[in-house]
Amino acid sequence: MAARRDSVQSVSRAFDILEALAGTDELGVTDLATRTGLVPSTAHRLLATLAKRGYVSQRADSGRYALGYKLVELANGLEQELARLRRVARAHLEAVQEATEETTNLVVLDGDRVIYVDQVQGSRSVRMFTIVGADALAHTTAAGKAILAFGSSEAVAALYPEREALERLTTRTLATVEALEEDLARTAKRGYAIDNEEHEEGVSCVAAPVLDRDGRPRAAISISAPTARVLHPDTAELGALLRRHADRISAALGRGAQDGDRTAAT
Repeated sequence: MAARRDSVQSVSRAFDILEALAGTDELGVTDLATRTGLVPSTAHRLLATLAKRGYVSQRADSGRYALGYKLVELANGLEQELARLRRVARAHLEAVQEATEETTNLVVLDGDRVIYVDQVQGSRSVRMFTIVGADALAHTTAAGKAILAFGSSEAVAALYPEREALERLTTRTLATVEALEEDLARTAKRGYAIDNEEHEEGVSCVAAPVLDRDGRPRAAISISAPTARVLHPDTAELGALLRRHADRISAALGRGAQDGDRTAAT
């Protein structure tokens, strides 16, 4: 057990070094040790391992360290995946925006947060928008709950293991893991998620998940607008619209219509 803890601690310290290097051109061992709180000998040992794998490089002239090109290789793979997702989803974001005149979003899950990776701004005079690249707590957003609801219960438990109070942003934010699990069950049953002013007062969202070929949630598409334009007797129609387009994105990514019970109506 002690060996496992040491191994996990070493991984964490290696990430500390990478993050410290990400904020500068190059650093020496002593500077890195100071910034990360490591003793120089430990920093040197970790740098040697990272350099051997290509994640950092040592400047021949100064002996200082900088990020290595191996990280570019990894980031390129992620960017290619996101580029394909954006490319496939873009026409559907535009179609939903045209049908609703509201801001539409493409969102992915990263740990217990969601990241907005594409957006089509609404055409109404009062409209909502989030900067592409911004993140938000998953349990406070419709997109986050849509992704979580169609994932595994084990994944949810791993993200919220302590079953303690959840961070609240408004008085409507779900306060406990139990409340979140109940909401996710309702979301899975109806096929779309709702954010009822849980992230920002006066703003609500509806979202539906995009699934991969194995039925696992890969992303979500959502609309966000002032609450009165989202939560009303026709909210189910908004949910159905998002489901149709999310299903078409899923199909384009390899998800067969025969693989699940969320086949969209035309």
